[in-house]
Amino acid sequence: MNKKASSDYLVVGAGAMGMAFTDVLMTETDATVTIVDRRSHPGGHWNDSYPFVRLHQPSSFYGVNSRDLGNDTKDFVGGNAGLYELASGTEVVAYFDQVMYQQFLPTGRVRYMPTSEYLGHGRIRDLIAGTEVVVDAQKTVDATYMNVTVPAVTAPKYEVMEGVHCVPPNELPNITNTPDGYVVIGGGKTAIDSCLWLLNNNVNPKTIRWVVPRDQWMLDRAYIQPGPEFADRVMLRQVETMEIAAASVSLDQMFDRLLEKGVLLQLDPAVRPTMYRCCTVTLAELHELQRIRNVVRRGRVQQIGLHRIDLDDASIPTSPNTVHVDCTADGLARRPIRPIFEGGLLTLQTVRTCQQVFSAAFIAHVEATYEGEVVKNELCKVVPHPDDTLDWVRTTMENALNSIRWNADPGLKTWLSNARLDGFSGRGAPRQSAGPSGDDLLRRLRESMPGALEKLATYLDEGRTVN
Repeated sequence: MNKKASSDYLVVGAGAMGMAFTDVLMTETDATVTIVDRRSHPGGHWNDSYPFVRLHQPSSFYGVNSRDLGNDTKDFVGGNAGLYELASGTEVVAYFDQVMYQQFLPTGRVRYMPTSEYLGHGRIRDLIAGTEVVVDAQKTVDATYMNVTVPAVTAPKYEVMEGVHCVPPNELPNITNTPDGYVVIGGGKTAIDSCLWLLNNNVNPKTIRWVVPRDQWMLDRAYIQPGPEFADRVMLRQVETMEIAAASVSLDQMFDRLLEKGVLLQLDPAVRPTMYRCCTVTLAELHELQRIRNVVRRGRVQQIGLHRIDLDDASIPTSPNTVHVDCTADGLARRPIRPIFEGGLLTLQTVRTCQQVFSAAFIAHVEATYEGEVVKNELCKVVPHPDDTLDWVRTTMENALNSIRWNADPGLKTWLSNARLDGFSGRGAPRQSAGPSGDDLLRRLRESMPGALEKLATYLDEGRTVN
């Protein structure tokens, strides 16, 4: 007979979203929570990440709302020099472990069930002991729906012939014999990290071949910073984005202006990006990446042989002594939208583009504060992960609409201004500098917002018609 237990909430997944959601519940309610996860440690996919991974956003607005991540200091060396620190994967895993064991469990209100599988209907099976428990919970929270995957636990989708040296990024630091060269496969964040790691370790860029199926629009991390000293710069960038959109006459012309202003960045000025995945870089990192001249844009890899790589549109040479680095796992897969609040089920999704932990914390606050599914779902409009150029239009518009909706609610506006995970509303008042004043920037933002939203909606409709 299965053992039985009870809990107000059953949170499935002890990754970043599950932890951020639980943290707000623990802070703002007296609820009891059971957390179940297949892994032996909290932190989700961070437990499987490559050793040189770092956040692509400042540590100061990642993690859980109630506990700082990092020391709120700036980096002095490397591609992120002058900007706020980016936690390493090891730091993130240790941080979530501390949150669980130093904050959650000592309250007596959290039960943590690692190395356990959720079978549905409250049933949980211990993967080691084989025992089962049935948790009678008022609500179940699915913190696994976003389905983050990393190369270390995801097989390549292309065929790899026997004898080919093909590895995930995790294996790069273990290489002891110098290969003929490196082939980095993939055009996203993981591939960028791998290319920068190779360059930072003095690999000759001429020996790196980078297979990029789609070039991506990138964001300048210098404009995604916390703290009053960056506030005017960050706000000016938001204003410029909306003014460019409002004044634009076509989608292409708008993107041309966004590039001119540095709102968006691209790897090669001669290659128009078609992908947008919220990737951030600094200008120093971008210049490093541009040292790699052998960029292959001939579609996706279909097969790697000992002497040849077959792509969609071409074949290129390789060798048995070449290291192929698989960076193709889709860590930000776009999932179908589901209602976040649906009876006794909460399905955690992003309500601000690519801001998973903020979104989870925000959803928990709405759950703790508001009544009725209709009201809660209206406040928590899902903004799915982006994939292509048109998704920059969609997410920019949806983020703005959500922000307008939230700031119209005095209680939410106050919560946002005090939320550590909100790197935008809670960043502090703009400094009085040589540039435009805070009041002037707010005025310009209000004036440009209606026209910008109208243009973005038009481009989105036109794009849907074409597709």
